[in-house]
Amino acid sequence: MAAVAPAVAPAADQRIAEVFARSFARSENCLLCGGADEPLYQPASGEQANAIFYRDDFARSALHEVAHWCIAGERRRKLLDYGYWYEPDGRSAEQQQQFELVERKPQALEWFFCLASGLPFALSIDNLDAAPGDNFSFALAVWQQARRYLREGLPGRAASFQQALAIEFGGIGAPSERDLSLAALWR
Repeated sequence: MAAVAPAVAPAADQRIAEVFARSFARSENCLLCGGADEPLYQPASGEQANAIFYRDDFARSALHEVAHWCIAGERRRKLLDYGYWYEPDGRSAEQQQQFELVERKPQALEWFFCLASGLPFALSIDNLDAAPGDNFSFALAVWQQARRYLREGLPGRAASFQQALAIEFGGIGAPSERDLSLAALWR
């Protein structure tokens, strides 16, 4: 009898991409693709579908980029990278403050997606060259946005994706205030 190689479970990022495809490939003509050097949203062109590219094979990058897509309105989804600016590492304090203002909503959604996927969530200041500082105000803004989503509900596509992730991964599909504690976020 021939030996059968054990099945290798797909990596978390691949499973996330499959969940995204099942949820949005037909209805939104959008795919989630790993292996990129940098994250990027590419609107559809000709026969090519809309595509969300995430870093390497990082599951958290996939979830974060989907969060941006879930927030972007129809007009923004027609623009390369939603028409947003991106300032790489080495931002000034003012640029970092602007980044944090824009990032509170996607990072709050990413937190919900991480809970649904059973992945740990950590706040990302995305500025490795910056001097260490007090990021409590950013943590507080993300936490407040997450609590707002908890009270008012997630945006439509985000709610659908969160539920699909919870089914796939067996994570938390309906977080409570306890799951979204500021203490857990600010470590």
